[in-house]
Amino acid sequence: MPRAVLFDLDGTLHDRAATLRAWLAGHVRRFGLPEAYAGRFTALDDFGYRSKTEVFPKLVAEFKLRHGTQELLEDYQATLLDAPCLMPHAAQVLTTLRSRSVRTAVVTNGLTGWVGAQRRCVERLGLAPLLDIVLDSVEVGLSKPDPALYRLALERLGVAAADAWFVGDSPRNDVWGPQQVGLRAAYLPTGHPLGGERPDATLRDLRGVLELP
Repeated sequence: MPRAVLFDLDGTLHDRAATLRAWLAGHVRRFGLPEAYAGRFTALDDFGYRSKTEVFPKLVAEFKLRHGTQELLEDYQATLLDAPCLMPHAAQVLTTLRSRSVRTAVVTNGLTGWVGAQRRCVERLGLAPLLDIVLDSVEVGLSKPDPALYRLALERLGVAAADAWFVGDSPRNDVWGPQQVGLRAAYLPTGHPLGGERPDATLRDLRGVLELP
């Protein structure tokens, strides 16, 4: 049994895809946007990795919208995380880990210009009581896959890399990056496909975390 499990947030504990779908339905209604807007937003968003300061100008230009990019961006920032969706089995898995005295953490790349968003997301998902630490890159000034961020998380948890796993959906940030500091990496395939990275385990869903050695 590992002494600690470190989790990514979006696409791992937070079902961002489901949150985004629900938000887009409301966003399209609020602004009277074209039917094709939601699909195009999702494609440009790239699982959340593309800055919305790039996404919204493209949408305004492509659909010849009467709304300004700032207006659409402000709606995104104000309402996206009103009701975030929990990834299936997330609460169950974290609760079980806690019952086994396994330390738990979220290590996430925050959203530029949106301080505190990821921590609010954790709280609204109801996960804060099930986590020992939450590290948001915006708050600590380090971003995945910088090795210093994983080392900081391990230091705060008080565990060695060899005694812990990192779980996430990003091949670079959650597989390759953690492995550079000796963490074992479990890949949850909800986002980008692997591109040569070699995870130590591939999960069908989060319940697989409970079987990690």
